[in-house]
Amino acid sequence: MKTALVCGAGGFIGGHLVKKLKREGYWVRGVDIKEHEFAPTQADEFLKLDLREGHNCWQALATAAGGGTFDEVYQLAADMGGMGFIHTAECEIMHNSVLINVHMIDAAARIGVPRYFYSSSVCVYRDMQPGEPPLTEADAVPAHPDNEYGWEKLYSERMLQAYSRHYPMQVRIARFENCYGPEGTWRGGREKAPAAMSRKVAEAPEGGTIDVWGDGTATRNFTYVTDMVDAIHRLTQSDLQGAVNLGGDTYVTVAELAQTVIDVSGKDLTIRYVPGPVGVQARNFAKDRSRTLGWEATTTLRQGIEQTYAWVAAQVARSR
Repeated sequence: MKTALVCGAGGFIGGHLVKKLKREGYWVRGVDIKEHEFAPTQADEFLKLDLREGHNCWQALATAAGGGTFDEVYQLAADMGGMGFIHTAECEIMHNSVLINVHMIDAAARIGVPRYFYSSSVCVYRDMQPGEPPLTEADAVPAHPDNEYGWEKLYSERMLQAYSRHYPMQVRIARFENCYGPEGTWRGGREKAPAAMSRKVAEAPEGGTIDVWGDGTATRNFTYVTDMVDAIHRLTQSDLQGAVNLGGDTYVTVAELAQTVIDVSGKDLTIRYVPGPVGVQARNFAKDRSRTLGWEATTTLRQGIEQTYAWVAAQVARSR
């Protein structure tokens, strides 16, 4: 039986990844500063630890089931949220996430973890304009990320790659595009756009209006969470070194995302565009490397929003 440590198991993608690994037959230890808010953990063992402190990283990596070192470490723990949070919590993001990665990478390398996955982000890339050719993984350098979250991710990537040159630890790095689905943050300021729009639509009365930041023209790719955790697992098992863009091939505008949520809800609503943090104007990334994994996102935006909206609408109803 393989053993895996999932850091960030109390979060959205981490929680879904634990389920995926259990289906694959792993013994899993989950670690996070908090327990999962929406779903009981399926990990064999869960430790509540603050990974900003080095001694907690060593405790998280302590002997796995059956003795010995974990076969695989999946590092998804970070201080993050949606665009509103990213633009207002720059110091917290850089301080907290860098500390987690500095301590976790060093401890894993010194303990002798053979395989280490790191969740980076396409925020490491510069702003783009609609219609630009896709950026490859190599285009992240020379660096000009749009926000401090991207700078932190890029630094942590470089640190992990440096350790892999000096320790016998195979590293795998995924640059996530927007990931969404049920069992994620849906209110409070840290939610991503699909969850935020699902909440706004669920709360709106028939014939009402929802506010959307920007003018609706910014383009994004939205990847459903079950597709993403499948890609994470495939990448970790592969021999593909260096950063890999993970996401689907379908890009939509924010306006199209909002309208899809409204259509799924069956409500008659109006969209009102208001000032707010939008982030980059466009995204478009090459997927040649991820295709070598034999992977592609198979869930359409409509299918994913149907699942996400139903879950968020149920949370809204319970909270009233």
